[in-house]
Amino acid sequence: QVQLEESGGGSVQAGASLTLSCADSGVPFTDRAMGWFRQAPGKGREIVAAITWDGDDTYYQDSVKGRFIISRNNPKKTMYLQMNSLKPEDTAVYYCAADAGYSGGYYYTSEVSYNYWGPGTQVTVSS
Repeated sequence: QVQLEESGGGSVQAGASLTLSCADSGVPFTDRAMGWFRQAPGKGREIVAAITWDGDDTYYQDSVKGRFIISRNNPKKTMYLQMNSLKPEDTAVYYCAADAGYSGGYYYTSEVSYNYWGPGTQVTVSS
């Protein structure tokens, strides 16, 4: 049973940094492609970044390229999203997600490709 839980959200001013963590209490963590999504008020959920099971390949939404970094530590069963130069438009609930496992060398950018989701953590960026 995979159980994901995000942490590290908060309220910051524009230009600040935050690092989100996603801890997985299930097994196995290593085989799963994972991703970060976000949902702003009144909007649908969108992909922010994604990572292959081994961390060798990553994807970023255009609006966060050069500012956000996705990474994972498989022995610690944790995924991270380092967010720098935050903007008010980054305000959203951030979710981590994991696929069913055995994804090979792929990452996924669509919600439907993920089987497990955390409850979300709020990130608020004020101007």
